[in-house]
Amino acid sequence: MKKGFTLVELSIVLIIIGLIIGGVIKGTDLINSAQQKKIYNTWVKEWQIVINMYQDKTGNVLADGADNGGTGTADGAMDGIDLNATSTVQARLKEIGLTVPTSNVAASDGGAYRIQGKYVTSEAVITLDKHATTGKNLMKIAGVPTDVAISFDTITDGVLGQGTGNFTWDGNTSTEWPNVETTTTVDVVLEL
Repeated sequence: MKKGFTLVELSIVLIIIGLIIGGVIKGTDLINSAQQKKIYNTWVKEWQIVINMYQDKTGNVLADGADNGGTGTADGAMDGIDLNATSTVQARLKEIGLTVPTSNVAASDGGAYRIQGKYVTSEAVITLDKHATTGKNLMKIAGVPTDVAISFDTITDGVLGQGTGNFTWDGNTSTEWPNVETTTTVDVVLEL
């Protein structure tokens, strides 16, 4: 009598191993998606909310003129304030009782956030500015991992499409996001 496994038994074991590996890979994708949504909701969306709350509470645009945490005279347009390089905006928010969004970067006072993408981990930084041609106020976020930017685009606009909606690749007129393997980070814009 011969001892050993039949081809059917070996096939069943290989199928089970394949299912386990597939489940682990899918689970990793779900975890990454949840982390990206958390970053969007606790940092990007929170800044968007606090900017709107500031305008509701004061009648002024945050980061527009010295009285609103910006520079110069208020004219309705954000002044290009790098939230990681200065704390004037954050100080103004605290003065009127608003909470500054949190960050996972020590001593950034909410202006920067370390974001892990599939191919790179980077420290993204927000600048409150205006669009060069339309004059619309916006949040520029520099250094976002490309795969995370694509996720943020879908979260913001409801559909994937770099050239449309309020969340776009800064300064790029392409309708497609770049290859995430070759362009690991991008600067993005969220119109307010």
